Amino acid sequence: MTTKLDTLATALYVKVDDLLKASPGLAPWRPKTGIAPTLSDAELVTLAVMSALLGFVSERRWLRYAHAELGGMFPYLPGQSGYGKRLRKASGLVLHVIRALAADTMLWSDDVWVADSTPVECGRSRDTARRSDLAGWAEYGYCASHSRYF
Repeated sequence: MTTKLDTLATALYVKVDDLLKASPGLAPWRPKTGIAPTLSDAELVTLAVMSALLGFVSERRWLRYAHAELGGMFPYLPGQSGYGKRLRKASGLVLHVIRALAADTMLWSDDVWVADSTPVECGRSRDTARRSDLAGWAEYGYCASHSRYF
């Protein structure tokens, strides 16, 4: 495990744990009696956010990586089916944590929003696209299926 990954995991865990302590109602409902989970909700959400930040799109690959690289930080890591079930039950908590993490960045208060939208035809030729008022601001590309520049 690298020091940067260790620092990321620690910072995320502390943030998520503090959020859960401040708002215990965010945690998924659990009966008062029964078997306590081996992996805490804060650890579960920390693992989920780390998988997104590190670019893992497969739960199976993420858990394989976590077993190999994060075993020292997380004493218990569930299997793929248990991880998926717990993560889906904690989806509200995950959304709240993602919003809280986004609000901590300076991009949260930025007044410029980038939106993805339907391509708009800018001209029938490359010359027309270059003469456009958007030249230099917009990315132009040729769509072979439409035979146009967008």
